[in-house]
Amino acid sequence: MQPHLTVEQRQLALRLRARGWTLREIGPQVDCAFAAVGRIAGRVWRRPGRGDGWVPGPGRLTLADREEITLGLHAGESFTVIAARLGTAVPAVSREVAANGGRGGYRAWRAHQRARQQARRPKVPKLACPQLAARVAGWLEEWWSPVQIARRLRIEFPGDPMMWVSHETIYQALYVQGRGELRRELARCLRTGRAKRRSRAREGRAGYIKDMVMISERPAEADDRAVPGHWEGDLLIGKDCRSAVGTLAGRTTRYVLLLHLPHGRDPHQVQQAMRHAITALPASLARTITWDQGIEMIHHADFTMATGIPACFCDPHSPWQRGPNENTNGLLRQYLPTGTDLSVHSAADLARIAASLNGRPRKTPGFMKPSEKLAELLAHTG
Repeated sequence: MQPHLTVEQRQLALRLRARGWTLREIGPQVDCAFAAVGRIAGRVWRRPGRGDGWVPGPGRLTLADREEITLGLHAGESFTVIAARLGTAVPAVSREVAANGGRGGYRAWRAHQRARQQARRPKVPKLACPQLAARVAGWLEEWWSPVQIARRLRIEFPGDPMMWVSHETIYQALYVQGRGELRRELARCLRTGRAKRRSRAREGRAGYIKDMVMISERPAEADDRAVPGHWEGDLLIGKDCRSAVGTLAGRTTRYVLLLHLPHGRDPHQVQQAMRHAITALPASLARTITWDQGIEMIHHADFTMATGIPACFCDPHSPWQRGPNENTNGLLRQYLPTGTDLSVHSAADLARIAASLNGRPRKTPGFMKPSEKLAELLAHTG
C-alpha cells in the first residue's frame, strides 16, 4: 500500500480493474507502481482515507470525464466518439489529450492534477520574471506590438517556455489595475496609444481616374500572397491636408517603402517617387501595385508605361481590399502621427523610419522581420 494515495486514486484503480485492465496498465493511470495497485485491489479498506479535495468548476472536465477519455483512447475511439459520450465539444477533448501526453501518453490522474494546478489562484504572473519583463519592455519601446513580441519570443527562445508570454498577458500587464508587471506609460508605445480597443471607420477618397484597372482584374496570384512582388500603396496625409508621405507595402513580405513627397500629393511627384522606389527592386519582386481611387494616381498609365508594372484600383470606400497597406499605415502613424506636418521629415528621416518598421516582426511572413523576408527572396532571385 502507498499511504499517500487519495480516495479518488483508489476508486479509479478499482474501476479500471473491474473493467479488465491489468495492474501494469492501471499503475500509470493512477500515478503509482503496479504492485501498489495489486495491494489496493486485494484489500478491504476500513478507513475512508483522505480525499483529493478539489472539485472542478462548472463546464470543466472531472476525474470521471478523464477516466472516460482514458477508456476511449484505450479502445482506439476517435475524439468525436469520446466527446459525444461526454457531451462536450470535440476540440475540448482534443486539447485535453494533446496537453497531457497525446494518445499514447495520456494519464487520467496526472491530467487531473495538472488541471488542478492550473486552476490554483493567485498565480505568479509570467511577467514577474525580470528577464522576460525587460525584453518585453524593450521591444515595446521599439514600438513592437504585443502580438509581434509574443511570437518573436518563441522564435528567439524555442527551448525556454519561461521566456514565452501571450499577447493578451502583455495587454493586461499594461492596462489592468493592480498588475504592475510593466510600466503603465509603456501603453503609449502601442499603435493606438489607448487602453481600450475601439473600431474606427474611415471614409475613402474617390476621384475620377481614366482607364482604371480594377482590383477584380488583378492577377489571381496576388490574392493568396504566395507569389511575391505584389504591392499596395496609399498616402499618409498630414495636418490640414497640406503634406503627405507615400507608402508601399508588400503583400507577401510586408516590407515597406516610403515615398518622400516634399511638395504634397502632386500627381506628377507621386508618380516619380513611386517609379524611383519600385524600379530599385528586381523585376520578380515588382509585379503589380494596388492603390485606392485617390486623384494622386491620375497618371497611372504613364507609370505603367514607364515601368511595365500594372496599377490596379480598389473599389470606392473599400480600404479592406488593401489590408496589408492599411495595417502598415496604422503602424506608421506611430512614427508619423495624425495631425502633424509631414513635410518636416526628410528623405533620410523616412529611410530611418522604414528601416525601423522593416526590423519589426510581422504576422504574415511567419513573424519574420520584413527585412529578413525580403533578403530571403532576394537571395533566391539572385
